[in-house]
Amino acid sequence: MNTHTLDKVLAAPFCKQTPPDFHALFSERARAIQSSAIREILKVTERPEVISFAGGLPSAATFPVDRMRAAFERVLSTNGRAALQYSTTEGYAPLREWVAAQVGTPQAPVSPDEVLMVSGSQQGLDLLAKVLVDPGDTVLVETPTYLGALQAFSLFAPNYVSIASDEDGLLPEALSDALRGAKFLYCLPNFQNPTGRLMSEERRYRLAERARELDLLILEDDPYGALSYDGETPPSIRSLAPERTVYMGSFSKVLAPGLRLGYVIAPTALRAKLVQAKQATDLHTATLSQMAVYDVIKDGFLDTHIPTIRKLYREQCAAMLAALAHYMPEGVRWNAPRGGMFLWAELPRGMDASAVLAKAVEQNVAFVPGAPFFAANPVIESLRLAFVTVPPPRIEQGVECSPRRKPGSSSLILLDSGLRRNDGFGILQRFLSGPSLRRVTRGAGSFRSAFSARYRGSRYGVVACSRRIAPGSTG
Repeated sequence: MNTHTLDKVLAAPFCKQTPPDFHALFSERARAIQSSAIREILKVTERPEVISFAGGLPSAATFPVDRMRAAFERVLSTNGRAALQYSTTEGYAPLREWVAAQVGTPQAPVSPDEVLMVSGSQQGLDLLAKVLVDPGDTVLVETPTYLGALQAFSLFAPNYVSIASDEDGLLPEALSDALRGAKFLYCLPNFQNPTGRLMSEERRYRLAERARELDLLILEDDPYGALSYDGETPPSIRSLAPERTVYMGSFSKVLAPGLRLGYVIAPTALRAKLVQAKQATDLHTATLSQMAVYDVIKDGFLDTHIPTIRKLYREQCAAMLAALAHYMPEGVRWNAPRGGMFLWAELPRGMDASAVLAKAVEQNVAFVPGAPFFAANPVIESLRLAFVTVPPPRIEQGVECSPRRKPGSSSLILLDSGLRRNDGFGILQRFLSGPSLRRVTRGAGSFRSAFSARYRGSRYGVVACSRRIAPGSTG
């Protein structure tokens, strides 16, 4: 192009330089994507005046900043070029060996060749959806279930079936013969997000047995299992049915979520297909992060670090339960989790949590109702409370602070934690103190057939409140 032609192009009117219609260019899959309710609300909480109960975040007080800084410096000074170079898709071999040793049991050992390191367990969900789900496939989920999993799976248009669940987790007997042929069951047996419930040991054995009867693949998501307040959890589902269980874990809750580091343990045939999908997604998880995390944990650091997290979260949970029992008005019910970061609550029948979000934001309070966590038939009265970002004195202060309800107001503020400031429960009290609430509940095989069509040919290498009511409760 000569100078004269270039000058003519640059001088063209700006009206001719309009961008394409991107909406028309979007794929049908992209048009179907919806923003996470929680992520959208978190945008509001960036305002310093907003009291945020919207994020299920681990406590930043638990992040081992000094150890991580030293580990990154050590890795860069001793093996910096390898840490900054491209690496294998499967992940850093010493870290995969560590994961295999930690998760494996004598009855169900794990080989490092079954481990795939991923960029956060959310990527694990995305890869599994890509590899397994075709439009219209039946996918089984708990009631309610993790919103991030619904987002990941929904991109591939499955047909969801919600499995009946109670305070001990999903009901294996609800897996009827009519569900034979479902692609998989997704579940979080340990201190589930959003309910905080723990699947009983007896249920796990029955679930493993029923999965074999139905030839059903299980996706076991376990980011919270290490956070048991007494240090005990029932055996993993993988340990009971390793041939048909994909196990997912994460370093987000025991180290820090900003590392974006998790892992998937899958039977060899499925893991190979996941590797192919990851190659097309991001080549591999950041080598530097993998090497630094291994440097931190290789000598047993988590054995002493995780108990400090448990202690902190146990105290915060106890403070939340005590404050709720003392201050909450009639008609509100909640469970008493034995670990993790969440509890689940239910408001009086007919009170729609989502309908009052705009009013809550006007009061500089953000929350997340429970409805988005249901694949079908949402319980509009439900809500999740995440308490681990709040120290116990501030929990008590926030719940105790309860100004009078505005005259004539019958509005209700529903709260889901992740606090930046802790006086928000006063606002909860303010709007829950109306005369309409009358009764108080005090709270103490072969995987090829399962692959999606897009990957078969690849050749390249409170429900309603969980119904567990705290000791001393009525109803």
